[in-house]
Amino acid sequence: MAKMIHSMIRVLDEARSVSFYRTVFGLEVADRIDFDTFTLIYLSNGETGFELELTVNKGHTAPYDLGNGYGHLAVSVDELKTEHERLTKAGLNPGKIVELNRDGKLLALFFFITDPDGYKIEVLQRHGRYL
Repeated sequence: MAKMIHSMIRVLDEARSVSFYRTVFGLEVADRIDFDTFTLIYLSNGETGFELELTVNKGHTAPYDLGNGYGHLAVSVDELKTEHERLTKAGLNPGKIVELNRDGKLLALFFFITDPDGYKIEVLQRHGRYL
């Protein structure tokens, strides 16, 4: 059986991205592997074994074209409204909180936030299938 272990995104500025993911999601550097032309930074926290791999291609200075194929990463939190307030106070401009209902029942409560490289991250209230 396969096990999901990480997702990779390309970023321009290691320090800026590590700071964003630390501030927003409590992710810390689990490993950093430097090569001649690129660096891999693995971020994780105690909530899950899944990691986010940041790839910094040395010498690349133009923003990456995210195209129309990238959707989003998703994380779940215990108190969505508290997190939204915290991120708003930190000046990180989270999107509005959205309530998604199906058949008269709450399916999901969420908002999106954008990282420094333009990647969208969905932040969901832990509920139902989004634990």
